[in-house]
Amino acid sequence: KKSEVSGAMAKAEIKPKSMYRAKTWSDDVENLYRFQQAGYRDEVEYKQVKQVDVVECWPETGFIKKLQRRDNTFYYYNKQRECEDKDVPKVKVYVY
Repeated sequence: KKSEVSGAMAKAEIKPKSMYRAKTWSDDVENLYRFQQAGYRDEVEYKQVKQVDVVECWPETGFIKKLQRRDNTFYYYNKQRECEDKDVPKVKVYVY
């Protein structure tokens, strides 16, 4: 019975309480930008949809290295910043 409960917990969707737009660039905004480019809200949603525990990151910068889209194609990202200043206000930051 215990495994059924934990399985149900993993499937339960965690919904954000609120959302705001990023105003300045940061490492977190960079990673959110990458998730949103690939069609996900953030790391929480990506892990729920793709059933993965770890997202591949660049060891040097901590930025996301690759993401799998919902249609199973992959997005590969550079080690350097990709979210330009003009794109920062487009990034949605979710609060749980």
